[in-house]
Parts: sequence; structure tokens; C-alpha cells
Amino acid sequence: MDHDVLQRTMRRLALEAGDAIMEIYGADDFEVKTKSDASPVTEADEAADALISAGLRAAFPDTPLVTEEQAASHGQDVATFLIVDPLDGTKEFVKRRGDFTVNIAYVENGVPIRGVVYAPAKGRLFYTEADGRAVEETGDLAKDAPGETRALTVATPDDGALRVVASKSHRDAATDDYIGRYNVADVKSAGSSLKFCLVATGEADFYPRLGRTMEWDTAAGHAVLAGAGGQVVRFDDHAPLAYGKPGFENPFFIALVPGVTLRPSAA
Repeated sequence: MDHDVLQRTMRRLALEAGDAIMEIYGADDFEVKTKSDASPVTEADEAADALISAGLRAAFPDTPLVTEEQAASHGQDVATFLIVDPLDGTKEFVKRRGDFTVNIAYVENGVPIRGVVYAPAKGRLFYTEADGRAVEETGDLAKDAPGETRALTVATPDDGALRVVASKSHRDAATDDYIGRYNVADVKSAGSSLKFCLVATGEADFYPRLGRTMEWDTAAGHAVLAGAGGQVVRFDDHAPLAYGKPGFENPFFIALVPGVTLRPSAA
């Protein structure tokens, strides 16, 4: 894999998909359908998926592609692949809240090593550069060439005053109970893969997820966080979260910065 080409391609496709999403987001109304797992899907999900998939297949025809909106891709048995969630946070999109993202990642031997997370309604773009380091790009986000970037580095945590970020749409009593085992100074809510990015930027110290997620929900944010010095571990045994699992379903997990003393998964 040519990582320079990968960086440029993923960045451009995320921005183009963001434009397609925002055009529909700005419409007076849009159709919302329900998938077999009862989750919502909109024409924005489908338009972004078509654009990204076509671009990735053209640029990397020999690399397997897994994408949320194409069920036929979910039966693959792969360890190295591209993975896409064209619109993560569809519930946030439908409610016209800005916490939705475009997510594209490259997984190599079960590890997400490159990724891009774009929040078009917020104008925030996070990605890994060709060398794997994570950045946030500022400026006008032109598609033809990257603008100014700032390197992302996770914070040094204070175990006595941790800053937590949790799901806006999926937070439950189990998550609150787990957060309650820590000495917490602040808890903020965010939607979609932005939670990983808030840990990557140093705005939060850890993000526990005690709920169902799929690999396309997490791979891009995982790659950005890893590129900033963070990590993502399984909730049960604190082993690194691996990718290419059967059905691409994740166990519960915790995204965190080094220095956070993890509590046991059971009280």
C-alpha cells in the first residue's frame, strides 16, 4: 500500500462525501428508512457510500473493501482491508445535530493504521498522515491539497481528575456505573467517532463504550487516536481491540490515553 496515495485519496473522498451529505442535510426534508437491524439509513448514507466506494475501488482495486451500507461485504474473512462508514451518527444527522462523521480507514493485519474522520457540519477534519501521525487540518479544507495542520497528541491524564467523553445517543446506566468507578472531573457527550478524536486532541482522557458497535464505526477514529499516542482496548480483558473479526462486530471497548489506570470490567 502506498501510504501517500492512501492519505490523499481518503482525505479527498471524505471531503467529497461530506459535500454530498451536507447538500441533503440542508434540504427541507429527506427520506429515512429502517435497516434490518432497526438502525436508520438515509439517502445521505447511500450517496456518500456510493461516492467513497467507487473512489476506493478505483484507487485500490486489489484491496478488499468493507462498508456498512453494502451487506455483501460483511461476509469477508480478511485481515488487511479498507473499511468505511459513510455517515456515522445517522441519528444525529436525522435530528439535525452536527455530531455525524465520514469515516474511512485502512486496516493492516488486524490493526487500523490509517484513517480519516470528517465532521462536515462542524468543519473538523482529522486524519493520519502518510507516516501514521495524526493531525487536524484547519483552513478551508480544499480538496486538491491539504491546508495547514496541527499535530495531535493525547493529554497526560490526572488519575484523580479524569475527563471522560461518552456517547450522546447510546449512553446507559451500565456506562454511567462504570464511569462512576473513576475519579472524574468532567464528563462530556459527543456523537459518532468524534469521541475518539476528542481523546486524540487532548480534550478528554478516556471513552468507554459498553454497547454494540461495528468495526466500521470505530476503525477510522481508532487509527487517528493511535496516531496521536492513544490506544483502544477490549473492555473485558484490556487486550488491544483487533479488527477483521467475524461479522466485523466489536466487543465493548475503552479508548484511552496512556496513564489512565483502568478499573476491572466487573465491580
